[in-house]
Amino acid sequence: MSETALYPSLEGRVVLVTGGASGIGEAFVRHFAAQGARVAFLDVAVDAGRALAAELEAAGAPAPLFLACDLRDVAALRRAVAEVAERLGAVRVLVNNAADDERHALEDVEPEYWDERMAVNLRHQFFAAQAVRAGMASAGGGSIVNMSSIAWRFGMTGLPAYATAKCAIVGMTKSLARELGGDGIRVNCIEPGQVLTEKQMRLWMTPEFLENVRERQCLKEYIDPEHVAHLALFLASDQSARITGQSLVIDGGWT
Repeated sequence: MSETALYPSLEGRVVLVTGGASGIGEAFVRHFAAQGARVAFLDVAVDAGRALAAELEAAGAPAPLFLACDLRDVAALRRAVAEVAERLGAVRVLVNNAADDERHALEDVEPEYWDERMAVNLRHQFFAAQAVRAGMASAGGGSIVNMSSIAWRFGMTGLPAYATAKCAIVGMTKSLARELGGDGIRVNCIEPGQVLTEKQMRLWMTPEFLENVRERQCLKEYIDPEHVAHLALFLASDQSARITGQSLVIDGGWT
């Protein structure tokens, strides 16, 4: 990892990351653990989740708590949040990261697929926020960071359900910030551009696509997961104490 600012307010704080076993979520887990936070993370990728938790514990970070959870199952999500609170204490930071940008053609989308895409990319964010609210408020407040995407901003083709969900997250962020502000809970949103995760590089990023991205960005450098993690650390920490209801784009100036 590159040099990262230290946020003393995150030390010992309970942080819950959804979809934390790989990609941007893995970067979140690593960076919050490096801050001394008590990190819990949820994912369906059991082997990857266990391996990451074991690696960080062996490296001397506070032992992360990995729980296998299919976030499409709201009852399971609620049980997982309750277990985190029981084992680590009240969640003070929630990073709603889990998503799946599976490509799909407009003409192939059926109602069942549409509903499943909303469950994977949108619904769990609302119910995770709902589940942590009481404990977060009782503990004195906290920070919720929702993950959106710039995909909706320029009408990216090939994933209309995903783009719809990611746009809705921006609106949900504004609404939840108003709903939860009285509890001392801040709610903000991150909209990444093209991030060089292992999955993206393996499935979508041809050399031609990467060159097109670089040309369209104002900054001619690619975005790594840790760049997104740096922003999440700031939004989670007390250093952003008066920032809420905002959606921050990190795309190198693409949009």
